[in-house]
Amino acid sequence: MDYDSASPEGRGRHEHASPSARRLHEQGRRGAQGGKPGAAAPRKAGARRPDDRTDSRPFYAALDLGTNNCRLLIAHPTRRAFRVVDSFSRIVRLGEGVGRRGKLGEEAMNRAIQALTVCRDKIASKQVARYRLIATEACRIAENGAAFLDRVRERTGMKLEVVDRETEARLAVSGCASLIDPTARGVVVFDIGGGSTELVWLDFGADGWPGTLRVQRHVAGWASLPFGVVTIAERFGGIDVTRDSFERMVAFVREKLATFPGRAAITQASADGRVHLLGTSGTVTTICGVHLGLERYDRRQVDGTWMRDGDVVDVTERLIAMSYDERVGNPCIGADRADLVLAGCAIFEGIRREWPCERVRVADRGLREGMLMTLMAQDGVWRRHRARQDGTTGRPA
Repeated sequence: MDYDSASPEGRGRHEHASPSARRLHEQGRRGAQGGKPGAAAPRKAGARRPDDRTDSRPFYAALDLGTNNCRLLIAHPTRRAFRVVDSFSRIVRLGEGVGRRGKLGEEAMNRAIQALTVCRDKIASKQVARYRLIATEACRIAENGAAFLDRVRERTGMKLEVVDRETEARLAVSGCASLIDPTARGVVVFDIGGGSTELVWLDFGADGWPGTLRVQRHVAGWASLPFGVVTIAERFGGIDVTRDSFERMVAFVREKLATFPGRAAITQASADGRVHLLGTSGTVTTICGVHLGLERYDRRQVDGTWMRDGDVVDVTERLIAMSYDERVGNPCIGADRADLVLAGCAIFEGIRREWPCERVRVADRGLREGMLMTLMAQDGVWRRHRARQDGTTGRPA
């Protein structure tokens, strides 16, 4: 299901909103999964909402606090999908060093809380009707993860939900399902995160393309692998990467892929060339941005792009040949990703070598979009729209 974007998200952009979120702080004490911030203050007759909308469609929000990034989307439903009206993304490196220490570091937790405060203010300023706030791998594995989330709730009023790995994988699939080639026999969806990599095998078999809302029924195998760009870079090094160290990363990834439950089925299904890869992560979008030669990262040009196998190899070779300073200077990489991008490339390369596919589709969408779609589907916003078009009774969306 495609979505429109009123304000395409900037890579690593630091956005700020005025602190005016008492309602969310108060509601945070009551929990936030699928939650509703407090009622809006009464508006004067005829006053516009902050985004000057003239309809009554509600806002929804989805927040993902990962090992490397804190990301937020705010959207309202449209006839077929949803329209993004605000977004936020900041690299916080919450999981920095957690693989060695087993604990979240104090500086990392403070960075995350600062970013979450911005997200809280955005959610409150838009008077969001429904939202879901999740934390992933870093908070799953850190021994002080629960204590950190208690601190988040105390400082920001936001109650974050730690989702299990299967939920994370399935939400990512839902969020990028509209980019699947409907003529494909199957698709390998992968989401390279900071501390884990989600891998899903979708097998459509003889039934063919089921449609975006039914794609979950065709999950034939999934795994959450306990490594991502942060953990691989910390293990093998991310600043000075040689050909040998890169190949050691790839070998490590392939060793872990050998346990994937759908491994043999993917290999067999790929024989006729009707299987493609679908990547949703900063690694894949970065590779695509470099491939396109963008002077600055532009989601509108990257999201949905098809890359050939040879294109991926070419960009990977170019990145391996670059120095750290050259990676910093690339507008699609920058200082925030320069020490992580080759770790991500190694994970991608391991997947690509395990299941050679001629094509990969690039998705600058995934987990948050999956959360938004799930919330809106639970509220029946598209079902009600269809009912109105059919002339039957339905509550206004």
